[in-house]
Amino acid sequence: MQDFLTLESQVHLHFTPTYSSWLNQVELWFSKIEREVIARGIFSSKGDLARKLLRYIRLYNTRARPFRWSYSNPRHRIKSIDLSPLTGH
Repeated sequence: MQDFLTLESQVHLHFTPTYSSWLNQVELWFSKIEREVIARGIFSSKGDLARKLLRYIRLYNTRARPFRWSYSNPRHRIKSIDLSPLTGH
């Protein structure tokens, strides 16, 4: 990887901690939809699936609360790698 970064000076790596990514929130939302709608559902068509998904989302939005989660295991955090000599950062 260091050889690649040396040759490709335009590449800059940006690490997003796995324990604080907004993408985790998106993954939680889709997982919830899959568990509560898709996995338990019987759908006669794509339109039927779309109607049931939208009905679920409308109902969910009437009683939505923020996801509350925390990350408490520091051993699983991404360790910082000093790439500044290679990338100039």
